Amino acid sequence: MEYLSVVKSNRGRFGFTLVELLVVIAIIGVLVGLLLPAVQAAREAARRMSCSNNFKQIGLALHNYHSAYDKLPKQTGGTTHPAGTVSSNRNMLSWLVGILPFVEQQALWEQISNPLVNGATTYPAMGPVVWDTGYAPWRTTVGSYRCPSDPTVGVAGQTGLNNYAACLGDCYQTTHTGGINEDGTVADANAKTRMRGVFETRHFTGFRDILDGTSNTIAAGEIVVDSGNLEIIGQPKFEQRDPFFDDPQRCYTDNVDPANPQFWRDGTNTGAGDQRRGKRWAEGRPMFTSVNTVRPPNKESCIWGGDGSDGTYTMASRHQGGCHVLFADGAIKFITDSIESGNQSSVNLPRAGSRPGQKSPYGLWGALGTKAGKETVSLE
Repeated sequence: MEYLSVVKSNRGRFGFTLVELLVVIAIIGVLVGLLLPAVQAAREAARRMSCSNNFKQIGLALHNYHSAYDKLPKQTGGTTHPAGTVSSNRNMLSWLVGILPFVEQQALWEQISNPLVNGATTYPAMGPVVWDTGYAPWRTTVGSYRCPSDPTVGVAGQTGLNNYAACLGDCYQTTHTGGINEDGTVADANAKTRMRGVFETRHFTGFRDILDGTSNTIAAGEIVVDSGNLEIIGQPKFEQRDPFFDDPQRCYTDNVDPANPQFWRDGTNTGAGDQRRGKRWAEGRPMFTSVNTVRPPNKESCIWGGDGSDGTYTMASRHQGGCHVLFADGAIKFITDSIESGNQSSVNLPRAGSRPGQKSPYGLWGALGTKAGKETVSLE
């Protein structure tokens, strides 16, 4: 009877042994390790789709703008009253300002297009200079101008950020001003021949100018907001100076960290303060809202001087392996880093676009950036 009692007592007890518990914990750990990458990939896929949708809305806005005005918005335009006062924006507004009503930002557009009183200051219609942080519209970040995959956030009280930039083509000489001064006077009559993209700095363009076909020509591309950590995709190398236009390759080879080629060397001049890539959505200078098809996506950017001067402004993104590109017909395509881009080491590359009809030396990538090069191109 005593034996039976012990057996019954053991049968009535439930639980795990230590070995069984460790096995269960190990299995759960393995499952979590397998699921986390899948969850992260799913989240990035959702962010990438949201980014594509943002860009699609911008493409539709460009077409609606063109339907309304029979031209595209000017990249680097605005009012040209005397500099040094709040009476003008010094001809520096970006293309993103003009399309605000067409991306459901009518209220923001009304603020900008009408005089705005802020305390003792009365700002004129179309606003003051774009770095004036006292002007509320310039401090506003427009949600549809930001890529959800880019984690960089703006600083309170500073200018709003953006991730989408106008394509100026395959040339980087005179793209800073387009040959037009801040007061609207002509500084270089030959500059327009080098403006080979859908957008031309300080000049209006339209779909009629895109002789290569809207489905074969890039209108805009993604950029990464500089986070201040010397990433080559986030910020150009400043003050390269001569012989930059004769041998731009030296900028990349001399300044990229060979042990970590996704970053510049320590001490490389990449600007300071808010003179950084994507830091001002309302400013049309290349630093902030322009790209060219010189370097392939996610490669280095270099500029001759400081601030927003002429240089290679490369498309980039936080998406793996490439970036989104908006074509002039409104299509969004994902272009990989490995797209054919010609002989990047050739010393004659800066002269691309110096004469009308010249074939782009940057291969397929450069050809996609020109609107009237008459190249035969295909992404297939």
